[in-house]
Amino acid sequence: MEKNTNNPSEFDIHAVLKPYLSKWYWFLIGVFIALVLAFAYIKTSLPIYNVRSAVLIKDAKKSLGASVGDVGVLEGLSGFGGMSTNSIENELEVFKTKKLARDIVSNNQLQVSIYQTNDIVEKELFGDTSPVAIHIINEKKNKKFPKEPFLLRFEDSQPVLESEEYNISQKVVFGRYISLPFANIIIAKNRLFDSEKVGKIGNQFKIYFNTLEGAASSIQRLVQVDLADKDATIINLSLNYPQTDKAKKILKSLIDSYNKDAILDKNSESQKTKEFIDQRIVKISRELGDVESEKEKFKTDHKITDLMTESKINLESSSDARKKQLELGAQFELNQDLISYLNRQNGYQVLPINIGLDNSESNNNIAAYNKLVIERNRLLENATPQNPIVLDITQQIDSMKKSIEESLKKNKVAIQLALDEYISEQNNIGSKITKIPYQEKLFRSLERQQQIKENLYLLLLQKREETAISLAVVAPKARVVEPAFVSDKPVAPKKIIILLLSLVFGCLLPFVIIYLKELFNTKISSKDDLKLLTKIPIVAEIPAISKNIDHLVKRNDFSQLAESFRILNTNIDFLLPKNADNNVIFVTSSVKGEGKTFVSMNLALTLTNSSRNKVVIIGTDIRNPQLQRYNDGVNPGKGLTEYLYDDHITVDEILFKNPSNDKCDIIYSGTIPPNPTELLTNGRLGMLLEELKVRYNYIIVDTAPLLLVTDTFTFVKHADLELYVTRANFTDKKLIEFANDSVETGKLNNVAFILNDVTKQNFGYGNKYGYGYNNK
Repeated sequence: MEKNTNNPSEFDIHAVLKPYLSKWYWFLIGVFIALVLAFAYIKTSLPIYNVRSAVLIKDAKKSLGASVGDVGVLEGLSGFGGMSTNSIENELEVFKTKKLARDIVSNNQLQVSIYQTNDIVEKELFGDTSPVAIHIINEKKNKKFPKEPFLLRFEDSQPVLESEEYNISQKVVFGRYISLPFANIIIAKNRLFDSEKVGKIGNQFKIYFNTLEGAASSIQRLVQVDLADKDATIINLSLNYPQTDKAKKILKSLIDSYNKDAILDKNSESQKTKEFIDQRIVKISRELGDVESEKEKFKTDHKITDLMTESKINLESSSDARKKQLELGAQFELNQDLISYLNRQNGYQVLPINIGLDNSESNNNIAAYNKLVIERNRLLENATPQNPIVLDITQQIDSMKKSIEESLKKNKVAIQLALDEYISEQNNIGSKITKIPYQEKLFRSLERQQQIKENLYLLLLQKREETAISLAVVAPKARVVEPAFVSDKPVAPKKIIILLLSLVFGCLLPFVIIYLKELFNTKISSKDDLKLLTKIPIVAEIPAISKNIDHLVKRNDFSQLAESFRILNTNIDFLLPKNADNNVIFVTSSVKGEGKTFVSMNLALTLTNSSRNKVVIIGTDIRNPQLQRYNDGVNPGKGLTEYLYDDHITVDEILFKNPSNDKCDIIYSGTIPPNPTELLTNGRLGMLLEELKVRYNYIIVDTAPLLLVTDTFTFVKHADLELYVTRANFTDKKLIEFANDSVETGKLNNVAFILNDVTKQNFGYGNKYGYGYNNK
């Protein structure tokens, strides 16, 4: 017998581990199944390889806002810093754009994926490994692409296209136009197909179709872009994919599309400059023709052939001033044309540069302005004008445009002042040439205009040639420093990690199942569970027995069942009053089905093993009698109900001998009455117990469940000991609180628990009951 201290601070590691140790085979099975699944997964998974390439970005800056010369000073003063149109970080983002992904898909027909189906694992065919090439000519508007793949098979070398989703099965001709519900396609023989490279190939293939946007999004997710080093301008491109030829093609196409866009961006500036120069050449050519015509007409009208005359010294003195006027005049014209062009410009377009304007500040401002315009146009390919970055660049462009205009106006004023100074000097010299005819002065004026136009014309022709050369010779912005290559070993599946994870999962799953089972288990399963719920002593554990084994203890019985009841017999001696004979022992429970009648019957039989003991068992559960089922051969005419109801019935009339034990008598419940509580409280039961005490050493009273009816509480005062039966894996833990409350309130006295139907692994003393006895 054990008394429970009910101390929750005592941690019993054995109790914690017991549910897991008792189901150790679960873990073995879990690990075995997990390993089998892991090996199956590894066997059926395609190896995934890492394909990498590296490019060097030319003219890229690491630090944002880096600037040199006057442009850097202007950015610092005006607040235009913080955005470098050629920063390496921007180039990283360009590589990730969906526009480039769309170009890759369009240029390589990646909307269609072809897989061979003759193996357990589907294997993608691409390039020279695919016997056919499928091209999507155009997508049909507002039509959804198929979720399931099409099947392409060959019947007598003729392709047949099938789809369960669209209920299609049609023979097609190579190279002919095919109209599908979602797109128009063409299926052609692949001239690059290498049968030796592929080996054995079947005649059925799965065809997966995808939209342009869907395929582009897949490319975006696959390709990884990062810097090789924080201080370098080398970008690493990589992706993990099972079809290595396709992966290498994607990386090469990505680099080609990037360079193509970069060249277009760079040429846009030179193209605008060329257009401006061509317009100016046409205008200057027309003006030069007018000047030459006026000069010719002047000579004809005044019959002049040679103007080099008397004033040679004065003319030589004024040659320097004249030279300066020519240069300043040309600069003035260029400056004025740029101002006019700037005022006429609509939207955000690049400005002509390197047209011969001799002003470094304006040239640098124009160069910086063009970079910002190009950067803005690039961002607008993947963003809206309301994007914060686009708005920031737009503000910078507007501010820069104002700065350019102010710079040109200041330059114009400066040129005009210088020109006025040289004109004034020339006038002073001219006033000294008093002998030069009026005609000569007019001629010199025409000649001077002619020289200005000629110089400007030649300058524009030179700049046009330079611009044409820059358009014709453009090097790629991204130079490939590491062509695409495939890793030596697959990066997936990682066999060691998968096997380790399978081991962990194989152990973890049974652990979680057992833990959840224990967590949500509200039933008592062992003595340890019961000890945690009550301070009431536990006097015995009754083992679970099979249905094909007799449920009653026999004489000279050495089974586990008999041994457990002998321990119960020993333990109750410590709870019964000292030096007292003729004890009344109540056997009760909380609800029906916990085994109180089973315990009552076997306890009575065990008590009779002593030669001096005579025992009687009374079935007081007159609402639901159960004693009769242990003695099916007996047909009692009268029982407790009749005795309580009829004062003339004697004790001897209701006493019956137990067929298997002559020392154990039985008083059956009798007929089920309509008023059980009135009968049990009419006093006759107390009289019966007193008379039985004279005849018997032990009186076992099989009572009604306490939680269901109050019958037992009405006569519990007659009990010397109350045995409270609970059943393993049946009695809810909450019911123990009812027993505790009944003891605390005094409804029950001298109570002890019996745990019935305990499984072998949950025995508090191990599973050794009967050890050495069963083998006799």
